[in-house]
Amino acid sequence: MRLYQGIRSLILTLFRKILFLWVRTDVSGNSVEVLGLSPDKPVCYVLQYSSLSSRLVLEQEVIRAQLPGATTSLPVKNGPAHSFFFLYRRTGGMFRRRQTPVPTSEFQALVHYGLEYPEQDVQIVPVSLFWGRSPDKEKSLVKLLLSDTWAVAGRLQKLLIILVHGRNTYVQFNKPLSLKHVIEEYRHNEERANRKVARILRTHFRKVRQAVLGPDLSHRRTLVSGLLRTQAVKEAIRETAAKEDIAPEKVRARAYKYADEIAASMSIVAIRIFEVALAWLWNRLYKGIAVNNIQVVKETAQDNAVVYVPCHRSHVDYLLLSYVLYKNGLVPPHIAAGINLNMPILGPILRRGGAFFMRRSFRDNPLYATVFNEYMHVMFSRGYSVEYFVEGGRSRTGRMLQPRPGMLAMTVRSFLRDSRKPIVFIPVYIGYEKVMEGRSYLGELRGKKKQKESVFGLAKTARKLSSSFGRVALNFGDAIPLSDVLDDVHGSWRDEAYSSEYRPAWLKEAVSELSLRVASNINASVAVNPIGMIATVLLGTERLAMDEGQLIRLADQYADLLRAFPYAETVTLPEGNGTDWVTYCESMGLISRQPQKLGDIIGLEGTNATLMTYYRNNIQHLFALPALVASLFENKSSLARARIVDLASVAYPYIQSELFLKYQPDEAKAAINHWIDVLIDQGLLIALDNERIARPEAGTEAMLRLRVLSRFIIQTVERYHITLGILRKYGSGKITAAELEEQSTLLAERMSILFGLNAPEFFDKTLFRNFIANMQKNGVITTDDKGLLCYGEGLDEVADDARLVLSVEKRQAIQQVTMLGI
Repeated sequence: MRLYQGIRSLILTLFRKILFLWVRTDVSGNSVEVLGLSPDKPVCYVLQYSSLSSRLVLEQEVIRAQLPGATTSLPVKNGPAHSFFFLYRRTGGMFRRRQTPVPTSEFQALVHYGLEYPEQDVQIVPVSLFWGRSPDKEKSLVKLLLSDTWAVAGRLQKLLIILVHGRNTYVQFNKPLSLKHVIEEYRHNEERANRKVARILRTHFRKVRQAVLGPDLSHRRTLVSGLLRTQAVKEAIRETAAKEDIAPEKVRARAYKYADEIAASMSIVAIRIFEVALAWLWNRLYKGIAVNNIQVVKETAQDNAVVYVPCHRSHVDYLLLSYVLYKNGLVPPHIAAGINLNMPILGPILRRGGAFFMRRSFRDNPLYATVFNEYMHVMFSRGYSVEYFVEGGRSRTGRMLQPRPGMLAMTVRSFLRDSRKPIVFIPVYIGYEKVMEGRSYLGELRGKKKQKESVFGLAKTARKLSSSFGRVALNFGDAIPLSDVLDDVHGSWRDEAYSSEYRPAWLKEAVSELSLRVASNINASVAVNPIGMIATVLLGTERLAMDEGQLIRLADQYADLLRAFPYAETVTLPEGNGTDWVTYCESMGLISRQPQKLGDIIGLEGTNATLMTYYRNNIQHLFALPALVASLFENKSSLARARIVDLASVAYPYIQSELFLKYQPDEAKAAINHWIDVLIDQGLLIALDNERIARPEAGTEAMLRLRVLSRFIIQTVERYHITLGILRKYGSGKITAAELEEQSTLLAERMSILFGLNAPEFFDKTLFRNFIANMQKNGVITTDDKGLLCYGEGLDEVADDARLVLSVEKRQAIQQVTMLGI
C-alpha cells in the first residue's frame, strides 16, 4: 500500500511540474495571517468540482505559500486521502449524457467524522480557481468552448481551457469555515448536516464567481440595439421627431449614434494587455502601491452591484483602480469617462478596458439623456460594477470637491425602478505622494487656461516616465448600501411605483444625503504619507522654513495627535518617523536644505511652496477640529471649556461642509470635548480650575506646537470672516449672494498678496459660494423677494468672535475694505 501511495505521489508530482511548465497563476489570500488559521486545528481545502488539474494547482500554491499541506492526511476513515477534497464530482462522460454533479464521498465522510467526533473541529478553506477569468459574452461560441465560466467543463474542454488560458490562472483562498460550528444543530441528522455544509459551500463558490467574473457581458452591438427597443427611448424618439418635425427613422439613427458613442466594449484580451502594460508602468512611475481594506470590496461584490466612487486627483486614477481590482480577483468596473477622452487611439483602447463615454452636459438634449439613462439602468439592473467620480473633474487643490449630483441621481432613479439587485457604493481614496499633473495644476490655479486632452498631450506625458512619483495608496472605505440611505430619507420608498420618467419629490434630498456620505467616507479613508505630514508642518510656519530638529519633532508630535484620537479605522498613517519623512521629502525634490552650523534649515522654495499646499490639503480635514480649538487661543490666553465648545460648534457646520468631516452636527460637541482632552494630555493646552483652559507660556515649545497647529485651519476661518465683514459693510438687504461671492473673492485675493499666502484655495470662488449657501441653509441669512441677503443681530455676534482668531494685521486689512471695526 505504501509503495502504491509512493508511486502515485511521485506521478502526481511529475504531472504538477509538467503542468506548471505552462501554467502561470495570480493568487490571493494565500497566507496563514490573512486566512486566520488556527495552528491547533487541522486544515482541509475544498475545491468545487473534481479535477486533476485543479488539484495539482492547489497543491502547488499550498507548497509555495508554506500553508498547512494539501498532501497531509486527515484522521478521517474513508474520507479525504489528503487534507483536501472536492465538493462535487461529475457523472457521465464523453460518450454519455452529462448529469448534475453529485457530492463526493470524501465530502460526506468528512461531515460524518465531524458528527462522530463532536469535540474535534476542522478548518475548511474554500479555494476558487479560474482559468482565464473571462466574463461571458452572450451568444458567443467561444463561451461554449474556451471560457472558464459558470458551466461545468468536461475533460476535453478543460484541456483546451488550460492551453488557451493557463497562463492567466487566478486562485483565491478564502477564510476558513468551522466544520464543528456549521453542523452543531444537526448532530443527530447526518443527511441534513450534509445538505447544510454543501449549501454553504455552494453559495460561497457562487458568490466568489460573481465577484471575480461578474455577470454575463452582452455583445456590444446587441446591447446598443437593445437600448433603442426600450419603452423610454422609443417615446423619446417619437417626441423628438414631433418636436423637430423630422422622420422618426432619422431620429432613431441619431439615437443609435448616441448609444454607440456611449457604450463600452469591455474585452478580456484588452484587460490582460492592460494588466501587463500597467504593471510595467507602475514599476516605472511608483515605488510601490499600498492597498488597504480590499476585503470589504471582496465581500460586497459577492451579493451586490458595486459602484466605485473614488476621489479624483489624476488621470491615472481609473487605470490604477481597475488594475488593483483585477489583481485582487475582482472584475474590473465599467468606468464613466468624459467624452474628451474619446479621442483617436486612446478612446478605443479605453472603451475595451471598460470605459463608457458621457458628454459633459446633456440637459438640453432629452434624447441623449434618455439613451444615457437607459444605458446606466442596464448596467445597474444586470449587476455590473460601475465606477464614476462624484467630483466631476480632477481636484486642482488637493481637497475633496463638492459632489456633482448627476450620476448619483441616475443611480438612485435606476434603483428605484428595479431594486432587485442591491446597489452598494464603495468609496475609494487614492493618495499620491507626487501627483503627475501637479505642475499643470499650478498653472491652472494661476489663471492659465486648461489644456484640452489630445494625442500630442499624451506624447508629452510619456516624457514623465523617467520620473519617480513616490508611492501611491488605495484605501477602500466603508461600504454604503443605497437602500440604507433611502430608508433614512424616505422610509416608505419600497411601497411606491416608479417609472423611467418619475422623479419623486424627495429625490433631491436623497441624492444630497448620498453625496455627503460618499464624500465623507472617501475622506475617512485617507492615506497619510510623509509628504503630506511635512507639508502640513512647514506651511504652518510664517516663513515656510524651520530648524530641521524642530521640524522632525513637530511632525512626530502631530502624528501622535492623529494616533491619540483616530479619525477613522480606515485612515492609514505613514511608517517611520519625522527623520525618515524629512529625508524622503528631500529625495523627492520637494523641500530644500540650507546648511547651518547651528543646525540645518529645511524650507519650501519657489513653486514647491504652492505645490505642497496640494498635499497638505489632502489631509487637512484630519486636523480640522484640534486646529479649530487651537485657533481660539490666538488672541486669548485662557477660555472656559464651555465657551470653547460653543465657539467651535458654531463654526463646525461650515467646516464640515467644506472639508466633508464625518461627525454630524449633533456629534460635534462630544468630538470637540474629546479633542480638548487630547490637547491637554499632549501638553498643548493646560487645564485650570473651574473648567477653564489656558494656552502654554509664550516662547515655550508647547506654545509653538499650539500656534503651528492653529494655522492648519486658520485660513479657512479667516475666509469666513472676510465674507461676514463684507456682508456687514453693505448691511442687511443691500447685496445679492453673487455680489457677496465676487467681493469676498476679490478681498481674499488681495489679502493673499499682502500676507504672502501660498494656498490657491484661499480665494477660490466655489468655497465662498458654498459658505454663503450654508449660511442660507442654516438660517443665518435669508433672501428677500429681490434676491438680496438679509440678516439679524445674530450675525454681528458671530462676526465679533473674529477677535479670537484674526491677527491685528488681518483685522486691519479687512477693516480697510469694509470700514468696520471688527
